[in-house]
Amino acid sequence: MRTPRAAGAGRFTAVLCTIALLVGACAGGPSPQAWAAAVCAALAPWRAEIGTLTRSTQQQMTAQTSPAQAKENLVRLLRGAELASETARQKVAAAGVPDAEKGAAVSQGFLASLTAVRDAYGKAGTAIERLGTGQASVFYDGVKTAVDTLNQEYESSSLDTSELDSVELKRAFDEVPECR
Repeated sequence: MRTPRAAGAGRFTAVLCTIALLVGACAGGPSPQAWAAAVCAALAPWRAEIGTLTRSTQQQMTAQTSPAQAKENLVRLLRGAELASETARQKVAAAGVPDAEKGAAVSQGFLASLTAVRDAYGKAGTAIERLGTGQASVFYDGVKTAVDTLNQEYESSSLDTSELDSVELKRAFDEVPECR
């Protein structure tokens, strides 16, 4: 027979477990396969969007438009890339931490990389927004500087997988259809 104190402790534990489940601590995270599928499902549309935006940006850089038109188009493209990166980051965060060796480190690596990419696009968008359009050569020099910085920051944001080696997760990324 449970005493009132034991019953209270049981309810307390149940409440703690419920709270912990909401933040992902009471049970293990998703399986490596489920996590990899969720991550690939989050990254596929992001990659497509970034590819489209990159091509559009390159076209815009060579198009014969006024500096004001180029500025408007470039800022819109960069903000789109920033938003797409944040959306992908949120979806990867929502996937949780995989129940795998080094799962937390791998998850954090993906999130850090997407955060850095998002921030690089945001910084480039802000830099171009701040450019004046009165002198075309000065404007386009500023655009070139902003895009060069974006490319450097994008390159340095690449996920370094040398420290994130997880056999389980590598296998999962190779196996799940969402990652093919």
